[in-house]
Amino acid sequence: MFIVRRNPENPILSPRREQPWEAFATFNPSVVRKQDFFEMYYRAVSNPNVLVLSPYAGQSTIGRARSEDGMHFDLREQVFEPKEAWDAYGCEDPRVTIFEGVTYLTYTALGGYPFSAENIKVGIAVAKDGEHFTERHLATPFNAKAFAIFPERVNGKVAAFLTVHTDQPPAEIALALADNIEDFWSPGFWMPWHAAWQDHALTLRRSNRDHVEVGAPPFLTEKGWVFFYSYIENYFGGGPRVFSAEAALLDKNDPRKILGRTYPLLVPEEIYEQYGIVPNIVFPTSAVLQDDAIHLYYGAADTTCAEASIKLVDLLRALDPGGPARTFTRARENPILTPRGIGFESRAVFNAGAIDLAGSVHLLYRAMDANNTSTFGYARSGDGIHVDERLDAPAYVPRADFESKRGKTDGNSGCEDPRLVAIDGRIYMTYTAYDGVHNPRGAASSISVDDFLAKHFDRWEQPALITPDEVDDKDIGLLPEKVDDAYVLYHRIDNHICADHILDLSFKKRILRCIEIMAPREGMWDEAKVGIAGPPLKIEGGWLLIYHGVSHRAHYRFGAVLLDPSGMVVRSRTADSIFEAVEAYEKEGEIANVVFSCGSIIRGDTLFLYYGGGDKVLGVATASLSHMLHTLS
Repeated sequence: MFIVRRNPENPILSPRREQPWEAFATFNPSVVRKQDFFEMYYRAVSNPNVLVLSPYAGQSTIGRARSEDGMHFDLREQVFEPKEAWDAYGCEDPRVTIFEGVTYLTYTALGGYPFSAENIKVGIAVAKDGEHFTERHLATPFNAKAFAIFPERVNGKVAAFLTVHTDQPPAEIALALADNIEDFWSPGFWMPWHAAWQDHALTLRRSNRDHVEVGAPPFLTEKGWVFFYSYIENYFGGGPRVFSAEAALLDKNDPRKILGRTYPLLVPEEIYEQYGIVPNIVFPTSAVLQDDAIHLYYGAADTTCAEASIKLVDLLRALDPGGPARTFTRARENPILTPRGIGFESRAVFNAGAIDLAGSVHLLYRAMDANNTSTFGYARSGDGIHVDERLDAPAYVPRADFESKRGKTDGNSGCEDPRLVAIDGRIYMTYTAYDGVHNPRGAASSISVDDFLAKHFDRWEQPALITPDEVDDKDIGLLPEKVDDAYVLYHRIDNHICADHILDLSFKKRILRCIEIMAPREGMWDEAKVGIAGPPLKIEGGWLLIYHGVSHRAHYRFGAVLLDPSGMVVRSRTADSIFEAVEAYEKEGEIANVVFSCGSIIRGDTLFLYYGGGDKVLGVATASLSHMLHTLS
């Protein structure tokens, strides 16, 4: 479990019109930390000049800027421009490494126009004094880009990653090991290496349609090398291209061996990432470790430089193959509820709302009969895991026209996915009402706490619809207290988490607004849709929200969000999923690869998450609350 926190001052470097050499774009930064300051090298693009290339292309050179804190860069100057025949048409995308006291700048060298695989290679510049690049060498005699030198030797060898055949696919990230740094600009070294280059490649692509490219030079940790790289879905067709940054943990002695990896952890979401010279691009190019935080620098929309931070300990925990796969631990007793094969819960029992009252956790779970009619069953647990009581009759059944079956006799209908909160002596239940014909809609009912504990379930108030008729609206939940004289009601329209304010809990008026709280992140694990799990849980200084996210492959997973005291503003959000379908009872069932929660409770430092597995059974998992909050803070 980890979060990626964008710098609120992004972009940290933008083009300056008054400086012609960087008037068009400044992006793909490479930052190194020196004794008293940070130094950034970046790709600078001039305005198009018909005398240089064409009316449609500016020339790329390398700029340099400095900063005391790694965030605010100034003292900008052009330090590197085309000079040799093999880089005469541009110097792109620098990657800088300080290796054995010498500064090496690698870059993409453009040796012809129009640009093609034959004239795009790698150049290396050397600054022995760390300031002035007095040497310049052509490195690869073949098509390659994104050359990143390791900051220290690997088993006595000089190491580098490069993207081979970037412009003449199939392209892969490969490892080069040499006895001396000078070998990297020796044709005698590259000829035998290139003849067997695929033997040096890392296996990072998940599909032949996708593309990978070297991002930041790796840095060494006690667990191994941490390596950030660019991942582009559908680069070679099959759908829209999706640019993202990913990270991998590599073996200390054999960096070709992948110990762990993330899925996309950064995708274009912000304005400066979505709009620019080339829209919807984030491209990682350097990572600097400072005070146990990783500062990831990246290019945004091929126009500006940006920065984001990640806690090292959290990323390593997520990447560590010997550590827990996700934040939550499943109960050994799972599933804690299964269908009993008869009556109202003959087909499935899942998706429980939960509330902690009078020393017990009370569960209202969705139950389905043989005709796919959903009602709510009741179960109680003293310790939050073992079921001490379970009723043989439903605790809540469809009563209104809008939740009574109108479609096929065996079609889905009824009351689905309850969420519970206690407010001023009453329990308010929000749920999805469905008649099998009209759109699913949000509904609500309530009962006094005393009647609920006494199991006088015939005293539920008559339900009321709370969402519009014409909208498919699900995942309904209440914030369990007033904020500024109003209640916050969460709901999901299409694939977004929305909210609206309601003045009272009579539910005489339906909600009218969809104030966006959170959206899917294209390219990440929650790319297709998001919705709340249970109602947010109150913590010091705000609210903890567990939510479900769905991928385009219809895999359901959970993430966590820290909301501000209003419940309307996302302060932080996990980059990775914190729970997903792993066990057979989650991967199989009525619907495969589904975990879905409607409720969780906190006892001490333990968060209990109740979830449906495979839309068939009910499970529970626990997590350390302090760990979650430390990660999200």
